[in-house]
Order: sequence, then C-alpha cells, then structure tokens
Amino acid sequence: MEIKRDQYLNQLIARQNNGLVKVITGIRRCGKSYLLNTLFYRYLLNCGVAEDHIIRFAFDSADDLSLIGENLLVAQKKGGADPEYFVKYIRSRVTDQEMYYLLLDEVQLLDSFETVLNGYMRRDNMDVYVTGSNAKFLSSDIITEFAGRGDEIRMYPLSFSEFMTVYTGDKYEGLTQYMLYGGIPMVVLRDHAEDKARTLEGLFREIYISDIVMRHRIRKPGELEDLLNVLSSSIGSLTNPEKLKNTFRSVKNSKITAPTIKRYLDYFEDSFLLESAVRYDIKGKAYIETPKKYYFTDLGLRNARLGFRQFEQTHTLENVIYNELRRRGYHVDVGIVPTLEKGDDGRLVHKQLEIDFVCNLGSQKIYIQSAYSLPDEQKRRQETRPFKKIDDSFKRIVITRDIVPTFYDDDGILTMSAYEFLLDPESLEAKAI
Repeated sequence: MEIKRDQYLNQLIARQNNGLVKVITGIRRCGKSYLLNTLFYRYLLNCGVAEDHIIRFAFDSADDLSLIGENLLVAQKKGGADPEYFVKYIRSRVTDQEMYYLLLDEVQLLDSFETVLNGYMRRDNMDVYVTGSNAKFLSSDIITEFAGRGDEIRMYPLSFSEFMTVYTGDKYEGLTQYMLYGGIPMVVLRDHAEDKARTLEGLFREIYISDIVMRHRIRKPGELEDLLNVLSSSIGSLTNPEKLKNTFRSVKNSKITAPTIKRYLDYFEDSFLLESAVRYDIKGKAYIETPKKYYFTDLGLRNARLGFRQFEQTHTLENVIYNELRRRGYHVDVGIVPTLEKGDDGRLVHKQLEIDFVCNLGSQKIYIQSAYSLPDEQKRRQETRPFKKIDDSFKRIVITRDIVPTFYDDDGILTMSAYEFLLDPESLEAKAI
C-alpha cells in the first residue's frame, strides 16, 4: 500500500532546477528516502527524464558504497565515505551536457559533503537533491557552507490527513489510533497493535538512541535515556536544564549537571526527535528563552518510550496540534499575557496567563488554545480568558476534540473541532458554519 506525500513532492517539484541543493531533513524513518527515491524518481521518469540521467545513491547502503569501492563498516568507523571515490563515480556516470539529477540519500555520511555539493552546484547540468537525518550536519551547514545556495525541505511523519488515506476506520477512532501509535509510515502500515508497538520500541532501541550515543560518543547513555523518559512524561510542560537537574538529583540521586542536560536536549532536537517552543510575551513583544516546552515529533515514539502506559490525552492532543502547525510552516511559540488582577484579599496581583500557541507565518499571526473538551461554559471561559486580555486584532481560535460546528462567539473567538483542523489544510481560514 502506497502513502501519498503530495505536500513534500510538490515542494520538490516547485524547486526543480532552481540552482540550489534541495535538502530534505527530518527524523529517521519519516519517509525521506521513499519521497526522493520512489515518488520524486517516478515523477522525473514520467516527465520524460532518461533513467540514466537520474543518479540515485544511498550512503547508508552497503551495495551503493561497493559501487565506489567503499565498505559500509569501514566508512562508518572513519567518519564517512571517501569523497574522492564518490566524485570519481559521478564523473563516470555523467557523459554528456544534458541535465542530470543527483538523488543522494543520507548525505551526511559522505565525508566533506558540503565541498562536494558546492562543486556540483557550479555545474549547469546538475540538479542535486539530498536527504539527511541530523540538523547540525545539514541545516546549520546549509547556512555556513552553501552561502544561501541550500534549500531545506523539512519532512515530518504522516499528518493525520495522510494517515487517514490508509486507515480503514472512521476519523474518530482514527485520531485515537494516530495519537497512540503516531505517523511513522512503516508503523502505520503494520496490521496489529502488537506489531506497531514492537516496531516503535525497536526503532527507539536500534536507531534513535544508538544514533545519538554513537554520533556524540555519550559515555553515560543511561542518563540520556532517563532524560528522554522524563520528557516523555511531561510533554507540553514548561521546563529547563536547571529544573531537570533538580529532578534527577531528588528522584535518582544523580549528579548530572545542567550543562550536560542542555547538551542532551540539543542532541534530541538535532536528531529531530523533539522540538521546543519558547515563551513569547505578547504585550511586551519579547521572547523568554527559558523555560521551554518540548514536543515529540512523533507521538508513537513518545508512547513507546513509556511502554504505552501513560496515554494522557490532553497534552497528547496539544502535541498533535503543535506538529500540524509546524508541518504547515508556522513558527510556533508559547504565549504569555501579563495581567494585573485583584486577588481574593482585594489587592492587585501580577499574573501570567498562557496561550498554548502563538503561530506566525509571514505577516500572519494566529493565537490558538488546545482544549481537549469543553463540557460547559465555565471550561470555555477558562480557555478563552487569555484571549480577552490581548489588545490586538489577530485571529483567536480554540481547537477541541469535541464534535462541534465551527463557530465564532460574540468576542470574535473561533471554535473548531480537531478533526476539522487536522483534515482541512485551509481550516485556519475557516468561516462559521
């Protein structure tokens, strides 16, 4: 069964022959290789590109490395495949002045890949597309090494809309399954719950953790895994390295330091396992760098980390909404609204109200609250209260898992169901029903 990834395929098509290196980044097993080597490859063939003018090469493939005289294990030990061998191989494949398409998988496993790709950008008959699974190897290097000539396409696991194209049940049960097992394609295509759980646990054990430990030469992997467990239990909660250090000290009698925790957090983000959202003072128009909230790129991985024992749906829905906003290209912060209100004793008290997401895309700004359920008017007032303290005119939306029609209230606040939001890519422009 094939899962279409039209959002990302169309991004590649739009960037075709633009003179830049197209870099597809994202967590491992989210579908980058399939996008590049199957979907985009098929598109090129259908457009009439000759097969011998499409060069596909995977740097984590023993068979492909053997084509250039390299051994996979040897290449890994020495820090990457030899660029001279690879350049020589490409030179032997490019035999005329017609356009050649280079589809290079896991290019960070090629030593000095930035220099190699820079060289190909100077060729008028080379259009280069690469994938990679590590932010520091690719995203930062695009900025420093490619000098504006790199074009990043960030790929995520399946969206709920993509998930529903292969799910056979209704959207209500589908969202429960999606929140539980996530959107890693190979997991979604498993038939049974036991298979899905076992696959997720295996991915964590054999790929994600081992990648970080090997890449960064972690001496105490147990601490790294303990930190990941703590974060898994507290998605959507504000935290920082100092707070986490104190947790380790009180619960595990650990002497891990705040700088070490900060480094581990960076490793999780660099591998695309987690993303962080910083706080933004809406009235003061200032960012507050700490504490932050952390969200999992894939909730199935988060739940597998906890042995599927802690399925807390309120914060899980919040994580799903965060991922969908990021997938749609929004920059997402946590909103803080400072207020001055009377306390129980009648005195004025400074308070900070929180808005789950402040979403920015170009000149567009949207404020969003995630509310798993709105059972009564009191709960609704609680969720919309921070909105009423904002003195600008940007759209304010409450997203709930309740089955509700899309409507605006008297204060201009839009309420919609999570199903409407997740399944309709234009939902944030919704009109009242």
